[in-house]
Amino acid sequence: MREVSFRIEPGERVLLLGASGAGKSTLLQGLAGVLGGDEEGESEGALLVDGARAEAARGRAGLVLQDPDSQVILTRVGDDVAFGCENLGVPRDETWRRVDAALDAVGLDVPLDRQTKALSGGQKQRLALAAALAMRPGLLLLDEPTANLDPDGVIEVRAAVAALLERHPATLVVVEHRVEVWLPIVDRVIVLGGTVDGGGVVADGTPDAVLGREGERLAAAGVWVPGIPPALPPAPAHAAGPALLSARGLAVERVRGTPVVTGVDVDVHERSALAITGPNGAGKSTLGLTIAGLLPPGGGSLVAADDLAAGAGPSPIRWSSRQLLTRIGTVFQDPEHQLLARTVREELEVGPRALGLEERETAERVDELLERLRLSALARANPYTLSGGEKRRLTVAAALATRPRVLVLDEPTFGQDARTWAELVALLARLRDDGSAIVAITHDLAVVEALRAERHVLAVPS
Repeated sequence: MREVSFRIEPGERVLLLGASGAGKSTLLQGLAGVLGGDEEGESEGALLVDGARAEAARGRAGLVLQDPDSQVILTRVGDDVAFGCENLGVPRDETWRRVDAALDAVGLDVPLDRQTKALSGGQKQRLALAAALAMRPGLLLLDEPTANLDPDGVIEVRAAVAALLERHPATLVVVEHRVEVWLPIVDRVIVLGGTVDGGGVVADGTPDAVLGREGERLAAAGVWVPGIPPALPPAPAHAAGPALLSARGLAVERVRGTPVVTGVDVDVHERSALAITGPNGAGKSTLGLTIAGLLPPGGGSLVAADDLAAGAGPSPIRWSSRQLLTRIGTVFQDPEHQLLARTVREELEVGPRALGLEERETAERVDELLERLRLSALARANPYTLSGGEKRRLTVAAALATRPRVLVLDEPTFGQDARTWAELVALLARLRDDGSAIVAITHDLAVVEALRAERHVLAVPS
């Protein structure tokens, strides 16, 4: 990110937009004063909060990161929300009043002593927001705060932020691809240019001025603009094929002996897409990991067809990692949980090398994926330095590098701008049409429509 100049007045509510990789998350971390040091690379210009360098104003800002796992500090929910208040010297009684109010505001209805590791990804997202709200910061910085939330959770989170700003006026800067969600409470939109545009601020003004007059131009650059949806892939030309995986009475569990979902009957068909949807905490990710052969079933059965098993046996959980590579590929909800190598190119080479492919074929597969998923310019970059959307595309590409018959993806469109969303969905549609089976765990109902996916809806256990 270069040549970015703007001034945000106290109390303004700003929606920060831009293509994937434009530097939005980095800018929020800079405003929170958590960037700096030799390991962070070079910087130019000045970043001031209340007239002082941002790092000198730490404690004035509440930051919710794109990856909620990186923000969970303590083992119990109540303690984690209280942590920021305690560091600010808020009296004990007031701290716990704020903890209860913040958890209620974001709709995280769990006991204060619930283990944070037992929360789903969406619940951790709510937890991180509750911790920030409890601090009652003068500057509230939100990085994709609703990305892993179900539709009801999105509305609850926005309402919680709006209520906080009404009771305790603060300056808001929110990064979000779901533009329409935040339009009711923001009064300004700033759009950052990507590296292709030369960076800088490419639009700045009221929501009507920016998204109305500049809408077509911004949409072409990848910005999500209400009323200008991305192109959808064509409907599949062929009917779904035979079932490759079949679950009957399946129970799945995060902790052995404690099922989170029971009685699942579902088939994963060749040349088709299956969408697993439902509210946060319903067990969608756990079901996905079980279908992928990474968690043992807690009951019932999950059987692979002979055509998929190809001699490996009917039970995916008994397959070796090498056997899984060409049969079932998995993309985790948190991209950082599956990054292994020092560069993007090396990350894409991990699977093909494990299969023992020749160097020439490995290079051909990697080059194709770098191009198709807009990662060529980042081939030599460390995967951990990528934006959230870029990490997501990298993990999808890494799963595709071994050409599995079944692809299980948890929130595959997380962090994508409109252009990369369309390209990623088109790629999945082509894989489906070429004979693969796609399983998508998602809150993004546009993905369900785009892939013409059969939908399996989970409910939160009573």
